[in-house]
Amino acid sequence: MGKKTLFTLCMLMLLGTGTAWALSLNEAMSALPTAKEAGQLGEQPSGYLGVVKAGGNATDVAQQINAARKEEYQRVAKSNGIALKDVEAIAGQKAIDRTPAGQYIQINGSWVRK
Repeated sequence: MGKKTLFTLCMLMLLGTGTAWALSLNEAMSALPTAKEAGQLGEQPSGYLGVVKAGGNATDVAQQINAARKEEYQRVAKSNGIALKDVEAIAGQKAIDRTPAGQYIQINGSWVRK
């Protein structure tokens, strides 16, 4: 087998298994406290997590949890007959209020330690 064929085969194998490397929601939820304490993730007024400082699997954690949050926000908005943006704003304020001192929150587009 030639080097080019071997390389192509390896790349296809990696691409084909890429989804297996993605975090599950449970894994993301387990990793969230550590990522927040490390200053990698913070709460935003939009109701979603933001990446304060990339590193480790912070981006994957945020993506998984944000997807689950959006699904829940959409469900709440629909069942209550209100706009999604209103649910997001309420959830964002609650998340910021609940964030412990020392962790990051986003205020006026800037990350600050609470």
